Amino acid sequence: MSLQTAVIRREFKKSDDIRDAGLTTPEDVRRFDDIVYGPDSTWNVLDVYRPGAAGDRPLPVIVSVHGGGWVYGDKERYQYYCMDLARRGFAVVNFTYRLAPEHRWPGCLEDTCLVFSWLPANADKYGLDTKNVFAVGDSAGGHILSVFSELCVNPDYAALYPFAPPEGFRPKAVALNCGSYHHEYSASGPQDIMTDVLPDVSEESYRLIDALRYVTPAFPPAFLMTAVDDFLKKDALLMAEKLAENDVPFELHLYGGLDNRLGHVFHCNIRSEDARRCNDDECGFFRRFIGE
Repeated sequence: MSLQTAVIRREFKKSDDIRDAGLTTPEDVRRFDDIVYGPDSTWNVLDVYRPGAAGDRPLPVIVSVHGGGWVYGDKERYQYYCMDLARRGFAVVNFTYRLAPEHRWPGCLEDTCLVFSWLPANADKYGLDTKNVFAVGDSAGGHILSVFSELCVNPDYAALYPFAPPEGFRPKAVALNCGSYHHEYSASGPQDIMTDVLPDVSEESYRLIDALRYVTPAFPPAFLMTAVDDFLKKDALLMAEKLAENDVPFELHLYGGLDNRLGHVFHCNIRSEDARRCNDDECGFFRRFIGE
């Protein structure tokens, strides 16, 4: 494990602990915890959250792919954000995936495929409307979700992996939040987290994970979000350009301003009015595609 990964795990945890201190499960949310969705009962676990007032009726689904630089995070860190989404009328699936460097790429992507395969087999038990499945992902999770979406619709790209999403599946729409989409190999040698994430430091490995490279016109409609002080803001602009080139329906949203310096993944702080507005906007975007 690199020093950078150790620092990310320590500092991100410290920040998340402060952000979520004192939060509890809302009384109007019904939750199902620690459901095993794959072969690894330690890593392959998920929660399902539903608005209590919905009873058992099937609800449109949001699958959340958490961030954390591919080396940090789990469903516990995203439970309050995901329960907040559920209060907007969705069944939300919040899952843990295998992290690098203990499990290098594409372990997290394979786990994401497993979650979407889990949905139809468990739809009746948890009230999941599998005809209306959406997804959100932020930071590294935005990257994983964008690559997953490309596997769903780009057979040439999917053929490069030994696993696949459910046959014929594509999310109705996705929200890509402060994501990392462009990864470029440097002959001078990488000095970033990817040394812990990739199976090897090679041009081929970087090409394989560059989400911009594999966008096609079949990519799902996208709500693309960044913030004025998001250190990955440039990636959002690059993804917007690629989506536009392929005539993919999308919206690009920049949150914050000169007097409101919103930063990376601000939307996870559910105490924030800015987060509430962003999450309302995203769920509103999803509702436009329900039933289509």
